[in-house]
Amino acid sequence: MKKQLTILIILFSLVSFSQEKVKDTVVKFKKAVLESTEADILMSYYKQDGIHSAVSGGMGSEKLTDFATNIVVAVPINDDDVLTIDTGISAYTSASSSNINPFNSNSTSSGASGHSTTTTTSPPVGTPWLASSGASASDQLITLSGNYSHSNNNRNFIWNADISVSNEYDYTSFGFGGGITKLFNKKNTELSLKTNIYLDKWRPIYPTELHEYAKYGNTFQYNGYLSGVKIYNENGVVSTFYKPIKFTTLDVEKRNSYSASFSFSQIISRKMQFSIFFDLLRQEGLLSTPYQRIYFADVANYYIGQPQFISNYESSANVGVYRLADDIERLPSTRVKFPIGIRTNYYINEKVKLRTYYRYYTDDWGINAQTFNVEIPIKINDKYTVYPMYRYYTQNASKYFAPFEQHLSTEIFYTSDYDLSKFYSKQFGFGITYLDIFTNFKLFGFGLKNIDFRYNNYQRNDGLKANIVTFNFKFVL
Repeated sequence: MKKQLTILIILFSLVSFSQEKVKDTVVKFKKAVLESTEADILMSYYKQDGIHSAVSGGMGSEKLTDFATNIVVAVPINDDDVLTIDTGISAYTSASSSNINPFNSNSTSSGASGHSTTTTTSPPVGTPWLASSGASASDQLITLSGNYSHSNNNRNFIWNADISVSNEYDYTSFGFGGGITKLFNKKNTELSLKTNIYLDKWRPIYPTELHEYAKYGNTFQYNGYLSGVKIYNENGVVSTFYKPIKFTTLDVEKRNSYSASFSFSQIISRKMQFSIFFDLLRQEGLLSTPYQRIYFADVANYYIGQPQFISNYESSANVGVYRLADDIERLPSTRVKFPIGIRTNYYINEKVKLRTYYRYYTDDWGINAQTFNVEIPIKINDKYTVYPMYRYYTQNASKYFAPFEQHLSTEIFYTSDYDLSKFYSKQFGFGITYLDIFTNFKLFGFGLKNIDFRYNNYQRNDGLKANIVTFNFKFVL
């Protein structure tokens, strides 16, 4: 009996020892979350045109070009942890924002919005249909963000933390947040929760005529930038009655945003996966744009420039006169947004997949919107995949929106920004992906893993049109 007991003890010890060795081996040789350093270089070119400039009160040229570059580097700290750094710069030129100061074309001033005491060398001429030469015609957005993620040993739980900062001429943003992801059911089910906070600050720029009125009051026609400049009424007669008495400078310059996001993903079968998500976002502070003009229907009209163009003001034939603002855009100091949506991925066969996306959005400014997107990746061979894309979007108008010169001075909140109007849009596009798992092409020790190219044409029923081209190069060390 003692001999049998001894054998049992030895066998138990061997099994226990073997299990511990297996555990140690699993931990020691577990697969890394990220095998080696990866670098993504993303480049995009965006060009648009339209006829509803918000800077000019909902009417005028919306020409804009933007070129953006981002470099994203993901570095494995160890088998479980990954640090990702994203740096980017976006440079744009805009006919719309150039007209923050539409009177700069014949001026010796070069201030961002004409905020100068330098007098004009000749009568200023502006138009909402052409870009002015003001410094606000172009700007750069610089961004930097970092994300740190940790996965547990069995890769069923992941947490991450992130921080970001961005800056442009009149706006700075600082954000931070984090999230957790839990996988169940042999990794067939995934739950995620993420929160973010953004603490932003405006450096308000006002339309030039309002800036000068705030600075000098009723004597602004005799002092400062517009000293000695003729102002005309709607009949083309010189007038001294322009007084935008409703305009006051802004007391609040901060904008804070808080968001919480939840998602649920499920693999249904070998061919189908779906995910649902919803977000809750709250914004507080200065939610309007300080340099977007408003024109009231019940207030007299006044202009600077060449009076013969007043009768054609709302036509692109107007190349010589600009209407003076009655006020700037005013919107509530809080906004709550709630989007909810679903994504599906369906494997049709070894050559074709189907990806769909639907989102419903609502907020307390009165906007309800729907988005539908479909993408069909088609595998040509082991290296090339092409995918046509289509996106449809529709929304109703915010309760604070009205077109050019349709607001009343008795209102508290008002905007003529067509992004808050009723509209629908369509976007057609295609993409091409090149994949080289052997990374044959090398650059500074990095191997090129894939190239992704996309082109999209965007059309909105209010006249806005855009073309978007993007490239993504992924390198692996």
